[in-house]
Amino acid sequence: MKVSCFTFIKNGTLLGYPFIESICSALPLCDEFIIAVGNSEDDTLARIKEIKSEKIIIIETHWNEKMQDRGFVYAQQKMIAQYRCTGDWVFYLEGDEILHEEDLIKIRASMNLHLNNQKVEALVFDYHHFFGSPGWVAVSPAWYRRECRIIRSTIRSWAPDALYWLVMDKNRTGRPPNAVLINTTIYHYGHARSIDKMRMKNKSVERYWGHKNSQFNGYEIDPHAIRRFSGQHPQIIKKWITNEAEQIFIPNQDYRPNKREIKHRFSMFLEKLFKIDLSKKHYKIIRN
Repeated sequence: MKVSCFTFIKNGTLLGYPFIESICSALPLCDEFIIAVGNSEDDTLARIKEIKSEKIIIIETHWNEKMQDRGFVYAQQKMIAQYRCTGDWVFYLEGDEILHEEDLIKIRASMNLHLNNQKVEALVFDYHHFFGSPGWVAVSPAWYRRECRIIRSTIRSWAPDALYWLVMDKNRTGRPPNAVLINTTIYHYGHARSIDKMRMKNKSVERYWGHKNSQFNGYEIDPHAIRRFSGQHPQIIKKWITNEAEQIFIPNQDYRPNKREIKHRFSMFLEKLFKIDLSKKHYKIIRN
């Protein structure tokens, strides 16, 4: 079994991504790690080159600055890296996502287990979305609780969005991949970076979405949508947590939820009542 990991990154240092920690957390799993590195204004490329691993293959790219339709430039960069992969499985990890060292054996075992079962097209991870600081996680169905991050290289897949894949059975239609849960978690720190870095990130990426973001002055969220994190962070991210993450976040109990957040409150009530999951899913769970 050959495993390809891949990602894309641009201005990773400038915008506060723990991208070095992300790459290094997955390196033990893969036979090659393809990284599409956009033309950056900081030391992103140099820092990646400093990682001492023959597995890493760098593709230097230029982003299409005219592509401002709903972040599609991210999907373009994702596919540039994916198309270079040669493994049986391809594992996509974003620059603010970390694997826990205790889960690596289980992840590889899951890939081995399903390698020869062609009905299984993708593997689905659980998620911890940290918000405000590494001490809080988002629990509202507004946040995807699970997502495909590993998919077969032998099926026709593409990314209409950097977040997910579609499988192209036919030339004109796409469908979510058939997947299995592997009961392993990805740790997502993008919304726990410092306020200064988040402000810079929001300002930097707004051009790719065709609109201007409001000035970011601090993390705000419906208190019903988060809870305290009671688990253990991966060892590799702890230095970043100390030096780069926002350290203190106190939910505003006087926060007034908007209509969308009120809808999510009601969804959480239904989830608890009927023991269901109403968050978005970009995959179809099948019986293995």
